[in-house]
Amino acid sequence: MTDAQPPLLDGMPRQDDKPVFREPWEAQAFAMAVSLHARQLFTWPEWAAALAAQIRAAQAAGDADLGDTYYHHWLAALESLVASKGAGSAEELERYRLAWDRAADRTPHGQPIELRDEDF
Repeated sequence: MTDAQPPLLDGMPRQDDKPVFREPWEAQAFAMAVSLHARQLFTWPEWAAALAAQIRAAQAAGDADLGDTYYHHWLAALESLVASKGAGSAEELERYRLAWDRAADRTPHGQPIELRDEDF
């Protein structure tokens, strides 16, 4: 396998050796990780270590590890790497998380979520 494609990691939902996404945000989180790797923010070994650390922490906190929380761990690992590499602060990530929550709360089901200035 070349370094150009992310490895299929243990626990990643898959079908026919391709990743499977239950929700659009999971695919977006996956794509962000691939994009940030392509921009050389982190290596795949760094990514694997960050994801493994998130999964271990979640399991220690009681996550049943049934596969339904996998991309929550993926996103947490991505946020951790972004912060640790200086690409964004933990405060900035939290600011955007809250903004997305506000935008999602006002958006009717099935409609695209759009961030507005007032969400920040």
